[in-house]
Amino acid sequence: MIGKITGRLDYRAADHVLIDVQGVGYIVYVSDRVMAALPPNGQAVALYTELLVREDLLQLFGFTTLVEKEWHRLLMSVQGVGAKASMAILGALGAEGVGRAIALADWSSVARAKGVGPKTAQRVIMELKDKAPGVMAMGGGVAAALGTTEAEVIETLPRSRTPAAGMEQADALSALANLGYAPGDAVSAVARAAEAEPGAATPALIRAALRLLAPKG
Repeated sequence: MIGKITGRLDYRAADHVLIDVQGVGYIVYVSDRVMAALPPNGQAVALYTELLVREDLLQLFGFTTLVEKEWHRLLMSVQGVGAKASMAILGALGAEGVGRAIALADWSSVARAKGVGPKTAQRVIMELKDKAPGVMAMGGGVAAALGTTEAEVIETLPRSRTPAAGMEQADALSALANLGYAPGDAVSAVARAAEAEPGAATPALIRAALRLLAPKG
């Protein structure tokens, strides 16, 4: 299994690139979003990879983060979603967008990906909704070591951190899990809170999510 490739970007085509690794060239298929983020030809590049093995075909797919790679693996597990459709979904939404769409049951966003119809998009939502929390929490571990009460979670989290939004959401998700909320409820609340307050830090996301999860009436 080839899990990561680091080398020099030789050239790029419409849907794949050639990476030179000490004289050996690897063809790696990437999404539109990954393609746009790559450096110019001739510069160093590193991609996490997933190897697709078929009787008459070996293909490498490349991703900039492990979270994106994991989403590709899960998307491929959905009936009717092949490698091409998975890359189209990730290219259209990005890793964070896929998680948000699944958390909010927003199948129409998934259906905007090229070659993905409404029925397939709805199947993605249904089959992956229970797996989304684990993927969205990848890379976040700050909240996992915190206390078990709402006050302890909010007060213990650093107030001056400025990591990526994905990390803030992952920490908030872990905190809600520690408070005993079901994974599906927690991920939906965090996604809605992040959508309502873009750029919010972890404590603000937790408070907003808790308000959404509070019993009505």
